[in-house]
Amino acid sequence: MDKPHKKLDAWKVAIDLVSEVYRVTDSFPAREVYGLTSQIRRAAISVPSNIAEGAGRHTKKEFVNYLHIAQASLSELDTQSEIAKTLGYLNATTWAKIDAQMERIDKMLSGLIRQQSRHTD
Repeated sequence: MDKPHKKLDAWKVAIDLVSEVYRVTDSFPAREVYGLTSQIRRAAISVPSNIAEGAGRHTKKEFVNYLHIAQASLSELDTQSEIAKTLGYLNATTWAKIDAQMERIDKMLSGLIRQQSRHTD
């Protein structure tokens, strides 16, 4: 079975972001395992998951909708990483790395949205 999402650079970079988020959240306090750690991981996972689901849809309009949902998950992740930084769970260097990855993915998603919107069904 051909997997169209695996051809998308935005999906690949989002997978890398998930790996980074899991790596850094391993050091969060144990008391956060069901709180911020869980939330931040779910938001990160949502980004490539929605890209994949959208790419598997039958219309470009549906694909664009899922790309917007992926962007919303990035906004959620941005907020949660900011909270983690404020609480001292993420140092400035780690936060900057995650922030740069999120910015890159957001730009890629915006480009995909523009491209798909030009060629609507």
